[in-house]
Amino acid sequence: MADKETPAKKTTLARTVKDKWRSKHWYVVRAPSLFNHAEIGETMASEPEQVVGRTLETTLQEISGGADIGKAHIKLRFQIERVSGEKTAESRFIGHELTSDYVRRLARRKRSKIDTSLMVTTKDGVQIIVKPVAVGEQRLQTRLQAELRLKLRSMLTEEAQKKTAAEFVREMLGGELGKVLAHGLKSLYPLKKIEIRRSDVLGTIEVAAPSEPAADVAEGPSGEAPAMTEAPPSASVDA
Repeated sequence: MADKETPAKKTTLARTVKDKWRSKHWYVVRAPSLFNHAEIGETMASEPEQVVGRTLETTLQEISGGADIGKAHIKLRFQIERVSGEKTAESRFIGHELTSDYVRRLARRKRSKIDTSLMVTTKDGVQIIVKPVAVGEQRLQTRLQAELRLKLRSMLTEEAQKKTAAEFVREMLGGELGKVLAHGLKSLYPLKKIEIRRSDVLGTIEVAAPSEPAADVAEGPSGEAPAMTEAPPSASVDA
């Protein structure tokens, strides 16, 4: 028969568990500059290194503070890269996915759904795996579906090459990319809708900082720009 734990052992165990929780801290997780460093959640850990690599998920509607009404079906995924400042964790965007019920509503009965998957490379060299879904108003022949799929892949590759990763992701999440693809495929068949149902970003998306305006030239006492000082005669100027 196993010995029962003594009250002293139970007290020690309870104190150990309590001390472990006391040593943990909450870290606020922020989105990258692509999403204006919006707060996307919190995570707990004893040491800063423990939060690196963790993933968080939110929706486009939540991260925009409700500004993007009707975007609750777009789930965004982020991965913590580092801890900076006072209990603040910085993350990078690693992809998105449409909710399963939204995709089911797209492809209703008697409609054709064209799925494919490919890796594209943006103008700034970021690789992104995209999985588009195209929906036709009626059932399409297999041959036509193959032609649409081939042109869809070609157009996605071209669109990515023309844009930076930040531009490509913004258009993908905002819906503009789907409209461009639908317009380009119109000559083959007028598809009802094209969405990127999932993406996986394989690199880090950099957002270029806005250029600062050039400083005004200081004016002299008379309101005119000060004259440039001439170089000494012996000074040589490289061509």
